[in-house]
Amino acid sequence: MNIILFGPPGAGKGTQAKKLVDFYKIPQIATGDILRANVREGTELGLAAKSYMDKGELVPDEVLIGIIKNRLTEADCENGFILDGYPRTIPQADALGEILVEIEKPIDVVLNFEVPDKDLVERISGRLMCKCGASYHKTFNPPEKDGTCDACGAEIYQRADDTAEAVQNRLDVYKKQTQPLIDYYDETGILRTLDGTTDINVVFEEIKAILSEFA
Repeated sequence: MNIILFGPPGAGKGTQAKKLVDFYKIPQIATGDILRANVREGTELGLAAKSYMDKGELVPDEVLIGIIKNRLTEADCENGFILDGYPRTIPQADALGEILVEIEKPIDVVLNFEVPDKDLVERISGRLMCKCGASYHKTFNPPEKDGTCDACGAEIYQRADDTAEAVQNRLDVYKKQTQPLIDYYDETGILRTLDGTTDINVVFEEIKAILSEFA
């Protein structure tokens, strides 16, 4: 099963991706992760990407799609994969479609997670972090002692990009960037939209039902 995931920050996409990996035994492919891996390993495409990254420039689509193509031909993708974070533009979607035809691994389904902005802002702007790696939420998972990590006793903090204003800006960017792609895949008949406000396990059961349509 070859899957693309769409969903704004805080929609629960990452949680469902992990459940998909565990249940279907297929890899989650996040473009940022494979880009960093290629740079770290010094591959030809990784070195090409690094030359742009070192100058603070965006990695060109032709370099990024080459890295993704190589990743999708690895052995662990034989029975399927989950693309997370790619494509982000219509040209990227077109390029992806071309390489998937070439390697004979077409996308089966695109899962689109929807959550109202107000819920997303509440979810993300309430997040609190600790340097030890522990995480909390002001409403849903507060620490026992206000402002202090239960695990190590250090002061907990909010990330700069998790403020309500920053979150709304991220959501606006996501919508502007992703809506054309949602329309793009909807026209192909493989887009399925899920309500990300319901229980995590309920959402996953809905995903399994959707995937059984395409199996």
